Amino acid sequence: MAQTIALVDDDRNILTSISIALEAEGFKVDTYADGDEALRGLTAQPVDLAVLDIKMPRMDGIELLGRLRKNTAVPVIFLTSKDDEIDEVIGLRMGADDYITKPFSQRLLIERIRAVLRRAEADDTIEEGDSKIIRRTGLVLDPNRHRCMWREREVALTVTEFLILQALAQRPGHVKSRDQLMDAAYGDSIYVDDRTIDSHIKRLRKKFKEVDVEFAQIETLYGIGYRYKEN
Repeated sequence: MAQTIALVDDDRNILTSISIALEAEGFKVDTYADGDEALRGLTAQPVDLAVLDIKMPRMDGIELLGRLRKNTAVPVIFLTSKDDEIDEVIGLRMGADDYITKPFSQRLLIERIRAVLRRAEADDTIEEGDSKIIRRTGLVLDPNRHRCMWREREVALTVTEFLILQALAQRPGHVKSRDQLMDAAYGDSIYVDDRTIDSHIKRLRKKFKEVDVEFAQIETLYGIGYRYKEN
């Protein structure tokens, strides 16, 4: 079955051209011209991935992402302008999986979409009978179900957040550099800068603290990287 991509942008030319390119690659595409329309559509008809423009009338991409994250962990890629650096950081902290700066090539966007979808689909490639569940004190990570539990309470994570936490929790006490976390979350085909990983870590900590204010298992080693600490 074809995967469905939602495109949300107030530029009709972008919606048309990207839709044609994605459909040529075998994707099904739902298009929305503003955030308000997209929120209604995505709530009624979930998709496999959403590409959101940050600057839109009525409801911008940041607000749309915030509302979506209340109910879904659908992978999200932001489209940003060169002067949207602050919005990029805010979006990543809110749980976006990737971003791409305008102007961009259609091929680059398609490659980013495929990369994020591959990460999202990784759960389905785990061999039957080998769930690879990670259990640490208070923490349960189930890649098969993309489920994270902390002290018996569920923590909703995006695909990228899950993969970063999984990389850290696999070897408690061992330091993971930012480059290693980039590879775990994005693979070696896409470059993201240190700020992206730092933003995802901040978002992870915030989500866990919403469940448990005393959560302090993700430690920062300044200038080196991060590690997961067992109690």
